[in-house]
Amino acid sequence: MQLTAFRELLDHQDSVVSRRQLLERGATDTDIRRWVRRRELARVHPGVFVNHTGPLTWVNRAWAAIQFYWPAALAEASAVNRAGAVIHVAIDSTRYVSKLQGVRVHRLAGFEARVQWNLAPPRVRLEDALLSWASEADTRVDALALLSDACRRRITTTGRLAEELAHRPRITHRRWLRDVLQEAADGVQSLLESSYRRRVERAHGLPRADRQHHERTVDGVVYRDARYERFGLLIELDGRIGHELNGEKWDDQDRDLLAATEEMLTLRLGWRHSERTPCRTAGRLALVFRSRGWRGTPRRCGTDCALRS
Repeated sequence: MQLTAFRELLDHQDSVVSRRQLLERGATDTDIRRWVRRRELARVHPGVFVNHTGPLTWVNRAWAAIQFYWPAALAEASAVNRAGAVIHVAIDSTRYVSKLQGVRVHRLAGFEARVQWNLAPPRVRLEDALLSWASEADTRVDALALLSDACRRRITTTGRLAEELAHRPRITHRRWLRDVLQEAADGVQSLLESSYRRRVERAHGLPRADRQHHERTVDGVVYRDARYERFGLLIELDGRIGHELNGEKWDDQDRDLLAATEEMLTLRLGWRHSERTPCRTAGRLALVFRSRGWRGTPRRCGTDCALRS
């Protein structure tokens, strides 16, 4: 038997094939040993081969992991980004399997229904994979950053993520993520405002703002998130999913904090400023307040406070 008889299968699986598949389609172990000897096939894992001897691509490695653990599908970061040094693979929760270097196995309950088997390679449904990945994040803002990046790339929406989250009761940071996603869909910012007020302003003894101050403009009534009239300062809190957590925009916002000097100034702060770096944010805001006439001193929020004023 010739290996060319399996061309369609090899093309579908990006040059990867398993011993199981070859035997099911009429090959023998003698055929397989001959193809390996002639270097028509190269072993990737026990019982899994690729039909070239060059470096493995990411897709080669993904298919090889799936075939080794079959039935299996790409999961978490691998299902979302289709890249990375580690291949994440999902299998049914009832199975116990051996480990492969460079592969991380995730055992899922309800595995069959959570996989898109028609895709090549098969993978866990996007929103499902994203939330599972986010649940492993160290902090809730890290979890939100993963979801935000996916929304920014337009591979999902806050609505679809919120719908999926409703069916996932054991996700880490679930309640907070649920509320943030809902507020993002509704266009409100109360969670972010509360976070800023508690973790940045009050915790570090900064001046108190007028909340949701409204003023009339040529465009009608405008509501300001935090207005510091005495210091000519407005702070707008930007928590848009898929926008605020973009790293480049965050860098721009940080530079704005350091560059603030005169006149009625508007600063835009977001989730990273109030959740990930509230102490640093408070220190930089204190410099802004001082440059605009504040005579107070910010205080440390605790023994581990990173405040630098």
